[in-house]
Amino acid sequence: MRHSTPLPFDANDKPVIWTVSVSRLSDLFRDITLEYDDLATIEPIKLGFDEAARHIRERMATERCDAVIAAGSNAAYLKGRLSVPVVIARFSGFDVMQALARARRVSDRIGIITYQEKLPELAEFASTFGFDVAQRTYATEEDARAQINDLKAAGIKAIVGAGLITDLAEEAGLTGVFVYSATSIRDAFDNALEMARLTQLESNRHRARGTVEKDTLRAKHGINDLRGESLAMEGIRQSVVLYAKSAATVLIQGETGCGKELVAQAIHRESPRTLGQNRPFVAVNCGAIAESLLESELFGHEEGAFTGARRGGHAGLFEAANRGTLFLDEIGEMPLTLQTRLLRVLEEREVVRVGGTRPIPINVRIISATHCDLEQRVREGRFRADLFYRLAVLRLTLPPLRERPDDIVPLAEWSLKNALASLGARPHPNLHAEMRACAPVLQAYDWPGNVRELRNLTERLALFLAAEPLQALTPAFALSVAPELSYASRHEAAALAGSLAPALAPMPAPHAASESVSAVLARFGGRRDAAADYLGISRTTLWRKLRAEGQN
Repeated sequence: MRHSTPLPFDANDKPVIWTVSVSRLSDLFRDITLEYDDLATIEPIKLGFDEAARHIRERMATERCDAVIAAGSNAAYLKGRLSVPVVIARFSGFDVMQALARARRVSDRIGIITYQEKLPELAEFASTFGFDVAQRTYATEEDARAQINDLKAAGIKAIVGAGLITDLAEEAGLTGVFVYSATSIRDAFDNALEMARLTQLESNRHRARGTVEKDTLRAKHGINDLRGESLAMEGIRQSVVLYAKSAATVLIQGETGCGKELVAQAIHRESPRTLGQNRPFVAVNCGAIAESLLESELFGHEEGAFTGARRGGHAGLFEAANRGTLFLDEIGEMPLTLQTRLLRVLEEREVVRVGGTRPIPINVRIISATHCDLEQRVREGRFRADLFYRLAVLRLTLPPLRERPDDIVPLAEWSLKNALASLGARPHPNLHAEMRACAPVLQAYDWPGNVRELRNLTERLALFLAAEPLQALTPAFALSVAPELSYASRHEAAALAGSLAPALAPMPAPHAASESVSAVLARFGGRRDAAADYLGISRTTLWRKLRAEGQN
């Protein structure tokens, strides 16, 4: 979820998130933290590996922590050694391409070092753009140091990698190019907030001795919440009604923010077997809970099953969803070991708690969702084929918002009215006409975050409009509040590669240094984010330099 999505936290009981880093990643964590101050209590821990694990375990004996954010080898180390959920910050393919573009300005020969696994797409990319890229992996700091020395001996002067790699590269007298972007770190913070939400809901459920449980195990959305008049959305609603008549498993596929859980709740509420709201709807994000906790959460555990196990044992989510629906979000992130257990539960229709031997009969309908290509993961051996076919008896693919442009303006108007109402403000009498005037701007944007991003944007607009009641909603005003609307799509790989191609071409340093900012912007087709990354400056600095050159 994006961080502007309302979370069920009391203002005085914000989630607690700790960031862990000993490298330059800590600076990026610090900068992004400022954007989340109103949503969480965030504290940096500038330790790594065993020191960080011991420090966190000691503090958690007396303090609360809902999630930990870390990256690379540090995150992998902590994930298996802490009871608190660990969110791994991951760099994207776009981050790698940007980093390679910066490294190319230093040297024609580039090294890239990643933790444990190589990047399979890199070889084809390097070949396409005539790169000379040496790719290496590491498992320990000593291993990473040896790889850097090997690359240095081969004549490579620039190395792309995470914080540990870039620090070691510069220690060896080479240029280290940091691979993470602010966007990727924001994604990690968003995931940590969602994980904290789940953790706190579980805690509240037990503190209230079932009072909160009754509320959280209820589907709040129905088919009327699946808004949009496009043929695609009408087809989705028809599928929901049809699938609700069956007890078969459903696999919902779609990009992040398309409303997969909304559709799952609608199927549940339309189903005669669940009698709408009268049967439980239990949702769990399989990628947001540490593997060691996910098994206990799904299947439950007996008293004494492991250190810290609840006295008297604990019923898992399968039992909580009995006679209702269990929604397994991000099913593609479920570890292979738990996939085997899940398959057995689906086949046998009974669950055995962790540390127990007694099978407990269950009658649960499974609806799962994923944003990834599960069939590809099956081919890669990362997802069990038998489980995939067991989960995908009925399939439903949700279209991204950019593929139904006629729905964008009505959705935006509806969301904006709700956002204004939540602020106690009335919509402008001409709001409908104003939204129509903004249609070209809204429909030109690619909406990588889909309906969730649209809703978040309207909440931002509502805040400004409520503060300035006489302000008309014009395209210029929308762009001033949401400058991302002017950015080009990052979701079309060909266009993206083309936009970076000028930066990837060899370029003598003197010319690069003398090139004006406006000329660089022109080379990138007006893409300010790409131009700023190429120049190694922030978008704010880019804007100031353009102003100084007489641009706007």
